[in-house]
Amino acid sequence: MNPRYLLRSLLQIVPVLYIVSLIVFILVYLTGDPSALLVPEDATEADRLALVAAWGLDQPWYVQYLVYMRNILSGDFGVSYRYGTEALPIVLERIPATLLLTAGALGVAIAIAVPSGIIAALKHNTASDVIVSGISVLGKAMPTFWVGIMLVLIFGVWLRVLPVSGGGSLAHLILPAVTLGIGFAADLTKLIRASMLEVLGRDYVRTARAKGIPDRVIIFNHVLRNALIPALTMTSLHVIALLGGALVTETVFAWPGLGLLVVNAIYTKDMAVIQIAVFVITLMTLLINFATDLLYRAIDPRIKL
Repeated sequence: MNPRYLLRSLLQIVPVLYIVSLIVFILVYLTGDPSALLVPEDATEADRLALVAAWGLDQPWYVQYLVYMRNILSGDFGVSYRYGTEALPIVLERIPATLLLTAGALGVAIAIAVPSGIIAALKHNTASDVIVSGISVLGKAMPTFWVGIMLVLIFGVWLRVLPVSGGGSLAHLILPAVTLGIGFAADLTKLIRASMLEVLGRDYVRTARAKGIPDRVIIFNHVLRNALIPALTMTSLHVIALLGGALVTETVFAWPGLGLLVVNAIYTKDMAVIQIAVFVITLMTLLINFATDLLYRAIDPRIKL
């Protein structure tokens, strides 16, 4: 590992987090004063003004932002308006559920895409290739929320074999993981098929076949390994998209992850929770990109960091 590359990658995280924090703060600020959602219906105007002053919401936006950044630098990530406790533990508590859902969706996508892409490439221009390509197009065309609703209707309402909301068991994970994984599987299948077709046409594959090397060895030791590099790029991008796509899926299935937390925080204008949640998602995105670079080097040593 190049120490200079590692240091440069870590230093790039700081300005990105700062820019993201500023953008999110401004967007949340523009949504209006959250005090109307915080005070009881029978509260007086004096009570509302007292609450606004207690939370510092009566200050100009730039003053609120400077106070927020000062608190972050001192390790204080703010207090949730809704829960009345520190926002950081609330967000950290939801991370494992979101990572579990993302990992489940990724597993579903890989389990579908890898064999499908290989079959389509090896059976190029045959009925198998047409069927796989057609299913991939269909999978990509279906919106995630619609897939989730259909799965709830079929497996939760009609068949009653799987739970449709909440978390806590493997059975609760199946429907949201499949919902998120289907769209990614469609993209990954097409990419693996195209990459394998390109690699199958290269000179070193023809040379290996001329030497009498078994097709199984050629496909898994040479073709698939080299076809994985573009697939790895798409996988890293989709993992990031899965973290964002979990917002909708977690809401549909009431999955207790970051997505559901952020949606509820947006409804209640809980700025502290929104800020730290976006911070965490951004940090995970940067770390995923960094890990992808390292995997490039592991798969193909010719790639320089």
